[in-house]
Amino acid sequence: MRKIAIIGGGSSGWMCAAYLNGVLNKQGSQKVVDITLVESPDIPRISVGEATIPSMRHLLSVIGIDELDFMRSADATFKQSIKYVNWTHNNNTFYHHPFSRYRNQPIDHSGKNWAQSDRSIPYMETVSAQPVICEMGRSPLTLGPWDLGAPLTYAYHMNAQKFADYLRDFSVVRGVNHVYANVTSVNLENQDIIKSVSTDRELEVEADLFVDCTGFRAKLIGETLNVGYQDLSQWLLCDRAVTMHLPYDSYYPGMIRPYTTATALSNGWIWDIPMRSQRSIGYVHSSQFISKEDAEIEMRAYQGGDTSNLDCRFVDFRVGRRHRHWHGNCIALGLSGGFIEPLESTGLYLSDLGAVALADHFPFDREHMPALAQRYNRIVSNRYFEILDFINMHYCLTHRTDTDFWKEVQKPERITERLQAKFDFWKIKPPSAFDFEDQSLPGQSQSALDATITGNDARAPVDTAGLWNHESYECILYGMDFMREEYEQKLSGSIRPKPTVYPHIIKRLQLANQKLPPHSVWLKEKLGMEEYRATVKPAGWVC
Repeated sequence: MRKIAIIGGGSSGWMCAAYLNGVLNKQGSQKVVDITLVESPDIPRISVGEATIPSMRHLLSVIGIDELDFMRSADATFKQSIKYVNWTHNNNTFYHHPFSRYRNQPIDHSGKNWAQSDRSIPYMETVSAQPVICEMGRSPLTLGPWDLGAPLTYAYHMNAQKFADYLRDFSVVRGVNHVYANVTSVNLENQDIIKSVSTDRELEVEADLFVDCTGFRAKLIGETLNVGYQDLSQWLLCDRAVTMHLPYDSYYPGMIRPYTTATALSNGWIWDIPMRSQRSIGYVHSSQFISKEDAEIEMRAYQGGDTSNLDCRFVDFRVGRRHRHWHGNCIALGLSGGFIEPLESTGLYLSDLGAVALADHFPFDREHMPALAQRYNRIVSNRYFEILDFINMHYCLTHRTDTDFWKEVQKPERITERLQAKFDFWKIKPPSAFDFEDQSLPGQSQSALDATITGNDARAPVDTAGLWNHESYECILYGMDFMREEYEQKLSGSIRPKPTVYPHIIKRLQLANQKLPPHSVWLKEKLGMEEYRATVKPAGWVC
């Protein structure tokens, strides 16, 4: 039997423990591997509201978790989209990035046709019913049996700390060992292999495989094994967040939005995540351009009203990734492996990906560990760069010039080479699935990486569309008016047609209006959410 030691709890640690137990030990029904999680009783956890992407539903299913039980325990609500406010211009305009969309058959030219239209209807509203369903405040599920055709894709908003506690209780009952102790030392077999960790409980935990979930500290992968960190802040300037919780007892806005809101402010953006008993807001900003004091003032102004009785918390972060996420017998998961600001809700996703990929590449003997590690590193590395490009795109497509921050993020040196190659190619032809065949677009750099840093893999990173395909790129590109001026010049003098909304979308909206309950009604009926008295809506809300 192989032994796994997960060092560090929180959502990353417990997601990994629960998923590995679900896959390798068949949800605890058989003991193939021995899983121990060592969690410090003294290190505070970063407790914020988290938004997920739909892959979370796969993780919950493999673990064996009932959806309603999870939602009750984690203060969870539904998420169907991300609403981007003030990203293109600072004038309260917005667009949605939803999870479901319609594909016209046999060939879908929706994006190309919309780009050549007068753009009087937002692009995603022509190919997806979800933006309007979100604006209507509807749940993605009915109260009774589903009879609306293809289901709506959705994810969740949740309290990350409650989620971790729920996974802990669920996993311990099913055989995962839980140790409350502080790690005092990491003991090596050789420079690349960890033998054990010692704790302040005079307990030494030995294992064949160690998973580092110690957060930004990266006690195993960084402090002990000295795996380097690649700084990616050239392309993403934000390095700090100020966060605040708004309990519904005093700050209920009258509805629970079935989507995440990302509103661009003067020097970054603010997340607005609705849970079942409170909202979580957080202003992600650049310390180069705004002070802590001014960032807090701006966050509180977004909420409006008197929030002087509510504490806020600052979190500093460094955008980047480990050169290798698997080194020797140690795998970095969560913040110990890297961080990219969660504009597209990829915080928990990267922990999810790490756990799922580890289960798929699990080393049952040490002989094959190097080959498995090399492949694992390639997969996780590619996904980090895919996320980097996609988040970078939101900034460099902006037309805002109202602050130095927004002027800076548009500069050519702030755009990744891979993303610039995509832009250049998509000025020739609209995005399509073929663009992600091998990511060798014209102008794409194929420079070899330093193999000594990456673990003998010198290949340049590629975007395999493992997370976002060409349709997701179209959503952001056209949501931010990509190629508007070029098409206006090209079609000058001609009458540009209005965008076409497919009959399927119109019918879908009619059915949704009849059969989908308001989000808060579903939460009350299915999860027993409390009744709250509505107060004034936040000043920064755009409806």
